[in-house]
Amino acid sequence: MTASDEDLARAAAQGDGAAFALLLDRHYDRLFRLCFRLTGARAEAEDLVQDICAALPAKLRAFRGEARLTTWLWRVAVNAAHDRRRRRATFAKASEGWGDWEIARQEAIAEGRERTEWLLGALARLPEDLRDTLALVLDEVSHAEAGAILGVSEGTVSWRVSEAKKRLRALRVAEEA
Repeated sequence: MTASDEDLARAAAQGDGAAFALLLDRHYDRLFRLCFRLTGARAEAEDLVQDICAALPAKLRAFRGEARLTTWLWRVAVNAAHDRRRRRATFAKASEGWGDWEIARQEAIAEGRERTEWLLGALARLPEDLRDTLALVLDEVSHAEAGAILGVSEGTVSWRVSEAKKRLRALRVAEEA
């Protein structure tokens, strides 16, 4: 004697894995065909069926048996397809403009990288005392602390920073000419 779909659904809802496997065996191909018709694409249908099958054990607990199991299962599939379409539409709407934003962000990152590379190269061309002083100050060390580290006065640190900036500007102007 073969168990009805409804009996299998009740058993699967109680955690009977064999009953659940038999239900899937009976209805998987038809469920896939319905999902294919709902989505119009094989890959989408495969994803949708996989999502439905993953959620089905929990959903079966809500199956009341007022309709045939296949009627209920098709309703689950249609709702899942609608949910997927709504999520995709929401995502598409939310992502409008993000492409432009990402392009601008990548350009800003590239510009920042170029500036950093230029600065590192230019720092290497400064005299050691100016390079060391500027490196400390760029690392957010105060002029007083930099003076203590380098063994010079705070005024000397300020002068070195000013001199380093002047020389870097001159290097930039020479490169652009």
